[in-house]
Amino acid sequence: MQLTNLVDTDKDVLIKGITSDSRLVKAGYLFAAMPGSKEDGTKYIADAINHGAVALLVHDKVALPEIPEHVTVIKTENTRKSFASIAKKFYKLQPDNIVAVTGTSGKTSTVSFTQQLWHLAGITNCASLGTLGVSGPGIKRYGRLTTPDTESLHAELADLSAVGITHLAMEASSHGLDQYRLDGVHVDAAAYTNLSRDHLDYHKDMNGYFEAKSRLFSELLDIEGTAVINKDDEYADRLVEICKDRGVRTITFGHSGDDIKLISRLPKPSGQKIEISVSGKEYSLTLPLVGDFQVMNALCALGLVLASDNDPGKYVPLLQKLRGVPGRLQLVEGSQKGAVYVDYAHKPAALETVLKTLRPHTEGRLICLFGCGGDRDAGKRPMMGKIADDLSDVVVVTDDNPRSEDAALIRREILTACPDAKEIGDRADAIAWCVSHLQEGDVLLVAGKGHEEGQIIGGKVEPFNDVEEVEKSIKAQS
Repeated sequence: MQLTNLVDTDKDVLIKGITSDSRLVKAGYLFAAMPGSKEDGTKYIADAINHGAVALLVHDKVALPEIPEHVTVIKTENTRKSFASIAKKFYKLQPDNIVAVTGTSGKTSTVSFTQQLWHLAGITNCASLGTLGVSGPGIKRYGRLTTPDTESLHAELADLSAVGITHLAMEASSHGLDQYRLDGVHVDAAAYTNLSRDHLDYHKDMNGYFEAKSRLFSELLDIEGTAVINKDDEYADRLVEICKDRGVRTITFGHSGDDIKLISRLPKPSGQKIEISVSGKEYSLTLPLVGDFQVMNALCALGLVLASDNDPGKYVPLLQKLRGVPGRLQLVEGSQKGAVYVDYAHKPAALETVLKTLRPHTEGRLICLFGCGGDRDAGKRPMMGKIADDLSDVVVVTDDNPRSEDAALIRREILTACPDAKEIGDRADAIAWCVSHLQEGDVLLVAGKGHEEGQIIGGKVEPFNDVEEVEKSIKAQS
């Protein structure tokens, strides 16, 4: 592509690729010298030129080294924002309908639920992008960041569009928004889940954190698009006002939602019965998810699909078919007695949160199976033992990635805080024992590994998946 098609310049240079990573520069590339909190991209200009860069994007105040005549320099007030604009023009293609979700928590689940609702409604050419990578029909790519870097994101959008993806639900992190990584993305609907204390090492204070999140609504959301906002959150009114000032349509959801309102919920072992009002019409249904927060995520996803297809009668019943994100309070189907959930919780706070979430859904006993990883913080072992002991009716201590440590020693350190727990070292045997002892109304939590596909023992990774082991045990009992 010609440089004149990317930026306002009279230098007609052929651009074969773009990147902000000097190590990826090849002959004919444009290199964006990004400012950074740890590294300054201008330090790598010479390396980029040596690798074949023919154009440089730099901040207009930066002092440059001597640049060869064949290299074009583009100066800008905002390097990151300008690079996003260049990336959009260079890659051109994007899915027709893109929705983005921001918030401290709930992004991953909401994005997954949105994709599921589309698929259940017959829109099979849909995908999701975020913490768990990229997922779609025949597509499964794992990622490192909630929101990829600018060039990678726009390349991904083009690739998805090229293979026929028309609908995309994506996560929008505060870092990604603040660093203009999502600029240039055509956002048709934007959702806000909540805001709580997090990432203040980066944003400095809650106002800065909110301002980063709000860019999705004040600048990136299409003026003809729709904002889906959690009305229960303390920042909701500020976001609604931002959208009102721009003339952007809003859908609010939650206990106090104007458009999608949660009237009641009744926890059950395998989910919860809920009553909701959508555009004034009431619906009763069973949601196969646990916790009030998952209801909120599901209602947020409902708002996103209704933003472009306002047919509650089609989408509301589909909420009953939603499935949790793999390894995140994932209900394993098939148990004829109690309900079994698999969750990634492997830290004290996470284990406490999950057990407290499951307690209202427990009509019988709450059983907790967990272990602690080797070569990691040993101090959390008795902490997690006490949490399990305090919040569960039955505790089973097993192995969880012992790595180079003695697995039996790890279990003993946990057991100091829950001496009445049952100890079963082999994780598969522990899962089988728990499943075989389930009674009507019981809830079993298998915690620690979530979606992981292996068990690290010594220096080897042995194939192991909690969900598969639970399914095997359930089948053996039937």
